[in-house]
Amino acid sequence: GDHIYKMDYSEMIQDHIESGADATIGCIPVPVEKGPDFGIMEIDESRRIVNFVEKPRQPAPLPDDPQRCLASMGIYVFNAPFLFEQLCRDATVPGSSHDFGKDIIPSIVHTHNVRAFPFRDKNTGDGRYWRDVGTLDAYYEANMDLVEVRPELNLYDPAWPIRTYHPLAPPPKFVFAQTDGPHPRVGHALDSMVCAGCIISGGRVQRSILSPYVRVNSWAAVDDSILFAGVEVGRHARIRRAIIDKGVRIPEGMEIGYDLERDKARGFTLTKSGVVVIGRVDNLDELDRTAQTAQPSVAAESEEQARPP
Repeated sequence: GDHIYKMDYSEMIQDHIESGADATIGCIPVPVEKGPDFGIMEIDESRRIVNFVEKPRQPAPLPDDPQRCLASMGIYVFNAPFLFEQLCRDATVPGSSHDFGKDIIPSIVHTHNVRAFPFRDKNTGDGRYWRDVGTLDAYYEANMDLVEVRPELNLYDPAWPIRTYHPLAPPPKFVFAQTDGPHPRVGHALDSMVCAGCIISGGRVQRSILSPYVRVNSWAAVDDSILFAGVEVGRHARIRRAIIDKGVRIPEGMEIGYDLERDKARGFTLTKSGVVVIGRVDNLDELDRTAQTAQPSVAAESEEQARPP
């Protein structure tokens, strides 16, 4: 799915059984302005859903909080015979899109016992962390959440391990500690997550996430970015607010995220918030030459000459 959260489903299932509901829907409050992106429900005092509209233009606010509305998390518990019955019924409805949010849920809330289950974070019991990452901007923000000093989604909780594939790779390595001289070279990462197999070879990484086997070479800078596995960043390259796909090689001296018009001319994807997204490409040098206008400058040449080899 495209949602990120931590939830003990057994609690929701138990609530469903004890309430005698036909269906139970996980829910969470969201800002009203984000309501059109979700299925929005209205509930009574007993948490029974009395109305459900998929992606409404004008979401109904919470009675005690006009700035927020109650959104479906897309998590459902059904009694199996009831679910089978509703799926068969919906299959015969002309014009149905056969979608839970658009068709099935709205058709049963007025005739059956459909209840809301409020989401509770596993760590705190009251704080809620749930992100819909169905867009590039949402995906980017969810990843940037992880590099906060106190992230809401705690990946370091030993009581709630993340069960996923871990490559058999050596620990990340940070090399060069040359702090003196006209061109200091120090391999380091700050406020970042650096995965196994990475080598920060005299470059700087800040507020970024590096997947396995990323290499950042000397005098390169990576800020507020997400680099997928096997990305290599050339010397003197600068990357800011970018998502870069697996195996992409960033040429020496290339700048990404500093001139969005130029990035767009290169064929890179730009999100609404200005994040640069680079998919798998064979030759970024060629893309850069194609997009670059012939406007040499003495200042640029002087800067290039001043760079260390």
